[in-house]
Amino acid sequence: MIPPNVTALLQELIRIPSVNPDGSPGTAKTGEATIAAYLADLLSAMGADVSVIDVLPGRPNVLARFPSASAGKPKLLFAPHTDTVSIVGMTIDSFGGEIRDGKIWGRGASDTKGSISAMLFALNEMKSGIPDLPYEIWFAGLMGEEAGLLGSAALSDEMLFDFVIAGEPTNLDVVHTTKGSVWVTAKTEGQAVHASTPEKGVNAIYVMADILRCVRDEIAPSLKHESHPILGMPTISAGTISGGSKTNIVPDACEVSLDMRTIPGQDIQQVFRRLKEVAPTASIECWESPPMMTATDHPVIAAMEQCGAQCVGAPWFCDAANFAKHGVPAVAIGPGSIAQAHTKDEFISVSDLEAGVLFFSSFLRKLQ
Repeated sequence: MIPPNVTALLQELIRIPSVNPDGSPGTAKTGEATIAAYLADLLSAMGADVSVIDVLPGRPNVLARFPSASAGKPKLLFAPHTDTVSIVGMTIDSFGGEIRDGKIWGRGASDTKGSISAMLFALNEMKSGIPDLPYEIWFAGLMGEEAGLLGSAALSDEMLFDFVIAGEPTNLDVVHTTKGSVWVTAKTEGQAVHASTPEKGVNAIYVMADILRCVRDEIAPSLKHESHPILGMPTISAGTISGGSKTNIVPDACEVSLDMRTIPGQDIQQVFRRLKEVAPTASIECWESPPMMTATDHPVIAAMEQCGAQCVGAPWFCDAANFAKHGVPAVAIGPGSIAQAHTKDEFISVSDLEAGVLFFSSFLRKLQ
């Protein structure tokens, strides 16, 4: 059964660790299997038809369809993600769900178990009226958003919806456009020799230094000449670097990761061409989440605006982009602030969480 109030629901979700295993999670309690099972039971108790679908072994999406009074309606999907970022460096009980100072504390409180809780509690409050809505209502708990958007990639490739609402902490504003993200991995190779005779080798770090100078002195300044009326300028920055094995050995390998935030219409290939001009022997690989732009005149967005939401843009990316790239109108919205996401003392205020329930309940009524 669903907990007695939305605060209790969020506490239960925080107490189910679902840390993304990529990188340094800071705990052995990783993956989304346990929280997926919890949500599947909850959604079944709410009367939905539920599937638990592995995207990776032991890392499933949860997909639920609520009853509908008639067939052929457009499909509206609520789609928060179930994974959280690492707990490394946290200064509070990561999985405590403590209530203190009018706030609920713990990893995922804001990003994005607060959205899960508010959406589910509103859907439960409105479940008797859901079959008669003009939309067929679906819910997905998506795995893997924090590293690669894997759950939304799998679902968006498999099914087409007519509108998607990704759960993210947006202060209940409608994020209808976001920057894209391109993660670039550049690798350079050299020839290792003793450091006493460096002229006999090829220093892979020096080759990489040419790439980094190009990024800092050419590419980054050039991006200032491109702009989007809502999202502003694209950006690029170096995130990580590794190379060499010992001080007295000329390094034969170096690797750098770059983070690009892109805007609609931007030609990112010119960046790759320039990097290859600077270092022709370098290996350049990338992962991309494209920019998202959903027209604000959609009737679902109009219903959200009638509930007090404002249409805004965001510099970050999220699961909504994977649905949008298939031509599906998609937005991100949820209670809480993005400023609390990924922090060492993550929280969401009880009042913001309760406001989220009121918002989504009102939104569902506006669809009638």
